[in-house]
Amino acid sequence: MTETATHSGPTPASHATHEAPLLDPAKARELTNLIEGEVRLGVHDRMLYATDASLYQVEPLGVIIPANVDDACRAIEWCWREGIAMLPRGGGTSLAGQCTNRAMVIDFSPNCRGVGAVDVGARTVRAEPGVTLDDLNDQIAGSGLFFAPDPATSKHANLGGCIGNNAAGARSIRYKRTSENVLAINACLADGRRVEFRKGAATRDDVVRDLTLGVLRVIARNAPLIRERFPKTLRRSAGYQLDVVLKQVDEAAPGWIDAWAAGDCRDAVPTEVLAAINLSPLLCGSEGTLAFSLGATLALHPRPKSKALATLGFASLDEAIAATLPILATNPTAVELLDDTVIDLALANAEYRRYAELMPKPGEGKPLKAVLYVEYFGASDTETAASVAALREVIARFEREHAAPGAIGVSVYTHTAEQLQAWKLRKAGEPLLHGIPGTRKPITFVEDNAVPVEHLSQFVKEFRDLVSREGTVAAYYAHASVGVLHIRPLIDIHDERDRERMRRIAAGAAALAKKFGGVMSGEHGDGRVRTPFLTDYYGPELMQAFRDIKRIFDPKNLLNPGNIVDLSGDNPRPVESITQRLRVLPSGRAVGVPHDVPTYFDYTDQHDFGGAVEMCNGSGVCRKKQGGTMCPSYQATLDERHSTRGRGNALRLAITGQFGDGHDPDWNDPETIATLDLCLSCKACKTECPSNVDISRLKAEYTAQRYRTQGVPLDKRLMGEVRLLNRLGSIAPRLANAANRWGPVRSIINAMLKLHPRRSLPPFARSLTSQWGSRATPQANTSPAAPRVVLFGDCFTMYNEPGVGLATREVFEAFGYRVELANAGCCGRAKISMGLLEQAQHEVDATIERLAPYANDESVVAILVTEPSCLSALKDDWQSLKLAAPATLRKAIAAKAWLPEDFLERRWDAHPKRPAFAAPSEAVILHGHCHQKALWGVQTSGALLKRLAGDKLTILDSGCCGMAGSFGYTRDRFDLSNRIGELVLFPAVRKSPEATVCAPGTSCRHQIHDGVGRRALHPIELVHSLLAKRPETKP
Repeated sequence: MTETATHSGPTPASHATHEAPLLDPAKARELTNLIEGEVRLGVHDRMLYATDASLYQVEPLGVIIPANVDDACRAIEWCWREGIAMLPRGGGTSLAGQCTNRAMVIDFSPNCRGVGAVDVGARTVRAEPGVTLDDLNDQIAGSGLFFAPDPATSKHANLGGCIGNNAAGARSIRYKRTSENVLAINACLADGRRVEFRKGAATRDDVVRDLTLGVLRVIARNAPLIRERFPKTLRRSAGYQLDVVLKQVDEAAPGWIDAWAAGDCRDAVPTEVLAAINLSPLLCGSEGTLAFSLGATLALHPRPKSKALATLGFASLDEAIAATLPILATNPTAVELLDDTVIDLALANAEYRRYAELMPKPGEGKPLKAVLYVEYFGASDTETAASVAALREVIARFEREHAAPGAIGVSVYTHTAEQLQAWKLRKAGEPLLHGIPGTRKPITFVEDNAVPVEHLSQFVKEFRDLVSREGTVAAYYAHASVGVLHIRPLIDIHDERDRERMRRIAAGAAALAKKFGGVMSGEHGDGRVRTPFLTDYYGPELMQAFRDIKRIFDPKNLLNPGNIVDLSGDNPRPVESITQRLRVLPSGRAVGVPHDVPTYFDYTDQHDFGGAVEMCNGSGVCRKKQGGTMCPSYQATLDERHSTRGRGNALRLAITGQFGDGHDPDWNDPETIATLDLCLSCKACKTECPSNVDISRLKAEYTAQRYRTQGVPLDKRLMGEVRLLNRLGSIAPRLANAANRWGPVRSIINAMLKLHPRRSLPPFARSLTSQWGSRATPQANTSPAAPRVVLFGDCFTMYNEPGVGLATREVFEAFGYRVELANAGCCGRAKISMGLLEQAQHEVDATIERLAPYANDESVVAILVTEPSCLSALKDDWQSLKLAAPATLRKAIAAKAWLPEDFLERRWDAHPKRPAFAAPSEAVILHGHCHQKALWGVQTSGALLKRLAGDKLTILDSGCCGMAGSFGYTRDRFDLSNRIGELVLFPAVRKSPEATVCAPGTSCRHQIHDGVGRRALHPIELVHSLLAKRPETKP
């Protein structure tokens, strides 16, 4: 049991929402002593859970992180006794605001992630609510089965949230929704009692029987209205699923419920009816308002033996929508739609550009305006090939009738890797939209309408007219196969006039959905944004039925109160409520970033500093556990505080003053500092986050603003002078290394720099400058006509690992280049990452001045930078840091700056010479540096090593090594550093004991040495070792 700081005293007005008081200290101690997990009651922790992926911000009462599901039940029972509202939470990916409430948040995601053994015969598995869908399917992959619902958030969406939202995803036309794939739900009721809802449970469990009888009475009184008014769309997540339970009864005993209702429900319920009822579907889509899911028994499906994916490029959105209906006749597994808004944003995003470029172009030279993804599953490649052939026939017929032959671009992917690459663009559709520049953003409030597919075209036309009348436009993407449209009108929620437009558009969209026989939400739920429209949609009688259901399960109205129904009064929420509790107006008063902050970075690329601070939309992509690098500290801790989203929220709240007086930025908030302290500045969020949230830059800015008034701690100041310290150590390297290993000296160093005693220090060596001129290089090209390359002497290549620099020289001379050493000074990386931005500005300007002659010299074809973190400084940080050096010069330097191995590969056919290489005798594994992967990719380095090593090369998808410059040296981060290394990198290296390990980053090589006891080579060292001792060949 753990309790973090309890916020004492009144809640600051900037985020106060006082429907319920905070816990007093005595109650807080009682709760903390009751459970095994954590109780977090401090304002910082509460506010990190005040938002989800929606527009809203509501400060919760506290956060409980149960150690297991039994712990969760104890917490729920305690809250029930105390009359405290409760809110279940998983990934916090909800778009309708249903994960924001004035309640005690119970976060199942860190610890309630268990997955049981698969029953292959029954095709079932039991899983706990905190497991993500991708983790679940990864764990059961060996069975040949999978859990089919696949929302775009499957990497970070939790099973419990999928139940609460009744998630579906792209393939629901074949596999349907979560409610059709859940056989049983283990649930905790509002009072802490545990029950299992499954077919026939009412015949065995008195508690379930009483609940079932109550539900049956409500359904019996309203059966005619349920049959008449519930939408007949394939997808619906609005209100409670009374129609599904009614269908169970009608199938078990046709006509019985109407007769029972006619008798005022006085007769006993037949056993065959009770045996047929499963209340699990009622919990699906209930948004945690009826009971909390503790786990579920899931129906699994065989993994398809063959898959084929086609992407179709259209010259207009209307054409793409019109083509959907005939395409459905080919029995696809999925038909997904993207408009050009998403595609254009992807083209401007470093991570997603390559996926957008895969999309086919329409014919006749027309611009790409929409893409349809059409997917087929089959028992064999022959079957999926036949489906693709049928699709081509449909497209050809559609072109003849509506366009022209060849008007629709078609690409077909039959290999799994290609399909995964293509799907990444569609999965990023929602968060990519938040990268639209300007104050108007495509926001979520009418993003989930579902209409019958045959009405899709007309619905879009009328919706477009509605948005146009309001003076704005919208972005479109969709589960076209089932008529679910994710439409995002561009709205500036800071502007009251646009908030009025938002309310009118929401009302108009709800009316349109009803007009076309659809529903306001196909899968994203009601929450804060659609609950106000449920009465108009279903009518007052069915809304009363929903309230009756709520009272049966939650008579005290403690489970996520106010969502779907409001038991505090009979009146529905007013439409105006959808623009209340916005994160930009959390308590009715606007909060924002001051315009006069004297920033060290230029934020023009993110509109302005305020735009950068508010860039995070809460989608939670940073909470994924596998694949890519973002976010290493979250992957190791599973703690919201240490996710990119958690840091983004902390920074936004501190800079907008919401941790303090609500007016001025708080540059010295201790909890925000602690949250940022475990950020590795890996830069992965800059590209892997679809919204391009750059926490590394914001962390440096926040830290620099703090140092402006608080001063710089000694350990940070010394760490920032890494070049000076390394240079001094290289003067007498043997003596310096011996001193570093001597206990008393090392203890002093540890104390001054706050280092962990078990972390080895990088050894010093004779400087590269001293060795550069003394080495005979018989391959050196002295011809004045030979192209020149300049080796940038970074802090570690110069004084710790000169062998990397010497290897670079000899390799490039073998390729026919004249190689020069530029001892130009420091790139500023250490100072930038530590927030010593004022000092970095001076240092970088001096270095740029020394590099300027090379940038302006046409005979210099490259500035070689062996250290990826230094190269990222030149290519990324220098471009946005406010410097005296002109932007044109900085761009010129960046354009010539390369990793040596990348330059060799990119110009493979243009080098003056082509030396011969020997093949490696053992396997080679390559671990890319975080900055490399984030900014320019590891593919080019990998391609060069592939030329030399062939199939012996493996490129690890290993995320971050955990060292991150000085991060892994400090005593407070050492354990976390190793935990991050153990996620992927360390196990991968251990599995290949005979392989040559390559890593371009000096920190990565040091981490591999300390963590696994293996020496890793820089890729250029491997290239150097493979240079054959025979005459070179000409290109």
